[in-house]
Amino acid sequence: MNFWRFLKYERPYFILYGVAFLLIITVFATDPQSSWHWPTFFYALVLVVLWLAAFTAYRYTRNLQAIRLMRSEDSEPLSLEAEAYRDTLEETGITHIRALNEVQSKQKDYYDFIISWFHEIKTPISVLRLMQQTEVDPQSLNEELSRIEHYVDQALYYAKLDSFNQDYDIVNCDLEPLMKEVIKAHSKVFISKRIRVQLDLPHMIVQSDSKWLLFIINQIITNSLQYTGEHGVITVQTAATPDEKLLILRDNGIGIEAKDLPRIFNRGFTGMNGRTHAKSTGMGLYLAQELSKKLGHYITCESEAGSGTAFTIHFPRHHDPYLNTLQR
Repeated sequence: MNFWRFLKYERPYFILYGVAFLLIITVFATDPQSSWHWPTFFYALVLVVLWLAAFTAYRYTRNLQAIRLMRSEDSEPLSLEAEAYRDTLEETGITHIRALNEVQSKQKDYYDFIISWFHEIKTPISVLRLMQQTEVDPQSLNEELSRIEHYVDQALYYAKLDSFNQDYDIVNCDLEPLMKEVIKAHSKVFISKRIRVQLDLPHMIVQSDSKWLLFIINQIITNSLQYTGEHGVITVQTAATPDEKLLILRDNGIGIEAKDLPRIFNRGFTGMNGRTHAKSTGMGLYLAQELSKKLGHYITCESEAGSGTAFTIHFPRHHDPYLNTLQR
């Protein structure tokens, strides 16, 4: 609050008091009577009352004008308090608009995802209907059912993303059984594409939610299987530094273009690989990264086109996932 701005807004009242004082002084100074004279007093009082009435009419007119121009950017506040309220309302309006834009953006993202999800899930359903009319290949049937389950899981976890803090349980998680469970779930794909798995998993315990972490690892393995050709190799290993524990998942697939690498965790981003080599919703890695952040972890990626990709899940040692989740 600026004191000089306060004086500026109070200037009409200073003028009121000053003119009233001058009127009184002038009347009594021009009175030839040297002693107290009641007619002179009442004369001065009438002049002050008339001046006060004129000032009141002026202020009333200014207030009406300010009220009429309240929504105009050119309106001028009549007091420092009114200016502060106006600034506060403007800031509140801007905050409200930003929040509204954010809500609308989320609604659009949900709409775009649902539309994309419908298109993606229609493909395996159409294949299953075609199988009904022909001789059913059990392996193909399992693959299409797995695709449907994968898309349903993505939609389910995406829907839970904003209410994550109501459905988590931080416990000690052994990475080895979690990895083996994910690999077992994808065993048919590993066998059909003749992809080898190399595990280098010394005993390592991390603090996380086993269900959400299982989904995160599953998304990365699904991505690796999707872009690794036949007779490929997927290597899983753990490592540790003084600051964090690491789970590294490396494949020798087609890799990622350098221009796409910074955006692979963006919502809905499919990149060159997603458009040319396989159909993709662009949501798997986005969900994996967002869930990792909410758990106090994060994922990084190193890749070179034609040479494979390495995803690393970082588990910081000095991070409190409980506090992080509460703050969100």
